[in-house]
Amino acid sequence: MTQTPSQILDRVWVLEMVRVTEAAAIAAAKLVGRGNEKEADSAAVEAMRDALNKLPFNGTVVIGEGERDEAPMLYIGEKVGAGEGPDIDIALDPLEGTTLTAKASPNALAVLAIAEKGNLLNAPDVYMDKLAIGPGYEEGLVDLDFGPAENVRRFAAAKGVKPEEVMVCVLDRPRHEALIRELREVGCGIKLIPDGDVAGVMAVSDPDETNVDMYMGSGGAPEGVLAAAALRCIGGQIQGRLIFRNEDEKERARRVGITDFNRKYSLTELAAGDVIFAATGVTDGALLEGVKRKPGGWFTTESLVMRASSGTVRYVYGEHRRKAL
Repeated sequence: MTQTPSQILDRVWVLEMVRVTEAAAIAAAKLVGRGNEKEADSAAVEAMRDALNKLPFNGTVVIGEGERDEAPMLYIGEKVGAGEGPDIDIALDPLEGTTLTAKASPNALAVLAIAEKGNLLNAPDVYMDKLAIGPGYEEGLVDLDFGPAENVRRFAAAKGVKPEEVMVCVLDRPRHEALIRELREVGCGIKLIPDGDVAGVMAVSDPDETNVDMYMGSGGAPEGVLAAAALRCIGGQIQGRLIFRNEDEKERARRVGITDFNRKYSLTELAAGDVIFAATGVTDGALLEGVKRKPGGWFTTESLVMRASSGTVRYVYGEHRRKAL
């Protein structure tokens, strides 16, 4: 699903976004396995913020670390950039997988997406029910309203296989007990992941490589927007519906202009227009290799960067030889 190239998101921004995620990943990698989630996250946040503030644009964080009273940096609504140039909306997670980093577990990433102003859903920091499949299937094949078992059966029929041959990725959380039970009853496989649902959703885009056909379950709404931005570039479908547990969470939504609390968001309602998505591995994972420390105090990184308008996916290997990084 390619789009007309943006007049604002010039191709130069592709590499600039990689530099931003590299900075966050290197900062977080220095704390891999140290058991301190907050310290690792804080290091990634500060590094990403510093990198963004060097760029010549007027950036607004629409998906960030939380609201201003909860997050001292990279909060929703924060202005970043050098204060000149185009108006850009930014969705980011400086460290997707704080627990993974603290435990030196696989699949921790530094991720961000940018788009022209108004093209990324300004989602509150609440849960979102998500359903995603890869490219090549008709729109509407699966739907949050159908239920897990029906979605597996419909997907299996379209793929030309039995439900037993479908693999569904689900976050391993107590809140998913009923979902997992229903999926077990329909007979499909379930890949349970401890964290990292951006990477979990992205896995559906290449089932031959990842062995993941579908993604189901609830996770953070900010991660849902980031995952949608990635799928805009590499192909696939996603639906999301915000989950509100109390009136305070509904008030958060009202503050960012959301009043329909039952709305079901499609891919292009989560991330529209031309989008650039970048990710750098912090720890080794199925998607990217993690940061490696080399003798002499330098580092190597592996990143990917994608653009919706061109449909291009680039893998970028970096060597960072300055000790100051």
